[in-house]
Amino acid sequence: MASPDSTYASPKWWKEAIVYQVYPSSFQSHPGNATGWGSVKGITSRLDYLKELGIDVLWTSPIYKSPQADMGYDIADYKDIDPCYGTLADVDDLIRELKRRDMRLVMDLVVNHTSNQHAWFLESKSSKTNPKRDWYIWKAPKSINPDGSPEPPNNWAQILGEANSAWNYDQVTGEYYLGLFTPEQPDLNWENPEVREAVWDVMHFWLKRGVSGFRMDVINLISKVPSYPDAPLILGPEHKYQPGQKFFVNGPKLHDYLTEMNRRVLSKYEALALGEMPFVYDEDEILKAVGARSGELNMIFIFGLVDIDNPNVRMALKPWTVREMKAIITRWQRTMIEKDGWNTVFIENHDQPRSVSRYADDSDEWRDKGAKLLALMQTTLGGTLFVYQGEEIGMRNARSGEWPPEAFRDVETINYWKKVQTLYANDPDMLSLGRKVMDMKARDHSRTPMQWSAAPNAGFCDPEVTPWMRVMSDYKTVNVESQMQQQSGEGSGGELTTWQFWQRCLKNRAEHKEVFVYGDFHDQNPADPNVYAYIRTSSVDSGDRWLVVLNFSGQKQSFVLPKALKLESWAWGNYAPEKTQRKPPGRAVDLQEWEGLIGKIRS
Repeated sequence: MASPDSTYASPKWWKEAIVYQVYPSSFQSHPGNATGWGSVKGITSRLDYLKELGIDVLWTSPIYKSPQADMGYDIADYKDIDPCYGTLADVDDLIRELKRRDMRLVMDLVVNHTSNQHAWFLESKSSKTNPKRDWYIWKAPKSINPDGSPEPPNNWAQILGEANSAWNYDQVTGEYYLGLFTPEQPDLNWENPEVREAVWDVMHFWLKRGVSGFRMDVINLISKVPSYPDAPLILGPEHKYQPGQKFFVNGPKLHDYLTEMNRRVLSKYEALALGEMPFVYDEDEILKAVGARSGELNMIFIFGLVDIDNPNVRMALKPWTVREMKAIITRWQRTMIEKDGWNTVFIENHDQPRSVSRYADDSDEWRDKGAKLLALMQTTLGGTLFVYQGEEIGMRNARSGEWPPEAFRDVETINYWKKVQTLYANDPDMLSLGRKVMDMKARDHSRTPMQWSAAPNAGFCDPEVTPWMRVMSDYKTVNVESQMQQQSGEGSGGELTTWQFWQRCLKNRAEHKEVFVYGDFHDQNPADPNVYAYIRTSSVDSGDRWLVVLNFSGQKQSFVLPKALKLESWAWGNYAPEKTQRKPPGRAVDLQEWEGLIGKIRS
């Protein structure tokens, strides 16, 4: 249990919030919009839908002015909206409409880097003596080759293109600037206090406008080891450029910067402060950021679960087991309870493939059961819950081989495929493996247009308009309209659709927040290779206890309840109600393929 002086169960709006992430280019366009992109007006038109689902907070990926080299994560103006999405007035209207529904808006804050078209960078690169030169990270070449070509300052690889250097040469000034993600995204120099002041100004601008907080993009990369040493040869000597995370993840001044951010901005508002902090798994380091008394952030995205199949880089595959998955989830549930931190609960976002394709079975036979199994798990875990657009209807990856390589639009996927073709042009097996990685891990899978209906373009944009990205081929059968309208009992045995099941799970979470948001957590079977079972106990003296049992396999399984546990009844599950109701609350329970159950424990 938590320590006596713990604040873990102290109510906060951002702890109880159900946050829904919108990827704005793909969520909803508005009538008459000929761009094929989603829009702010489109988002506003869907607020009643989100409210009905059970959402409290809308988080949108960047909608700021941008050349869109990395889908808006390359920002050219932090205080303006990109015309492809709308105007500042549209955002003001969105905020008003959210407040009218007792909902909130969270914005993406991308301040590790800017666009190379941002006014700050244009000044910085203009000359070595420009006052903003030191706003970015500039270094002289390490050496000059016999042919006169320069060598980058170190061997760090670009994160979204591992075959490329993270350093980009500027012919005019004869120096390199650091762009960890792409050449179009130069990294800001947080050592410069003027840069930090500019960031605080941006945050105040949006918070005063009515935004309720920020999701902070790769915020743990803002401090680099100042000597910029070469990275170890993680990928092997045949690769010229290597992952340099050792020297730019949770760098030496990170916590100084986050503490300053909290003091100068966040502490003045009751704002949600969420950090995206990839590449870090150390418990103590994470708690420095999210401990209740850390004075830094409310929570971060912990990447253990979404990195479960990553060897050293994201665009690669490695086997994983259900035991590993359970251990990761249990570890962070217990850590935050025992050490007074706070969790985020998520398995999908714009940087990850679809969860039902990754952690369950996305075949036509089992997609619905797998998607609902994942919903039941997430809505019964402690922490702030994040739902990604389309997750609530069980959207899945494109079918294997369905897309030709040129159909993929994401810069990471494009760079990955170029690298595979260059390195393995004469190796059919490695080319085939490369395609398998794209089919399983490409970010494109989660960025396709939202499937609202069986109408042309899945109802995302006008029928005569071509969407910016192709619609998944299953939209006529997997869409919001059909799942919301299906009447339970009509040919379904009373079974809820994926959308209806998500709605029910979210309602249950809200009604029993003392259990599922703030309550204690105990894993019941860590050694079981297929079944994940845990008990959630109320944070107040109500004696309210629930058992969750999840079969993460495509085979029937049996789970034996601990002797001391007396089950009152099975409340519901992801199969038809009569199948759940027929299960006796005895010591052993037989589970169908991908079956999830929740039961009330007798006091």
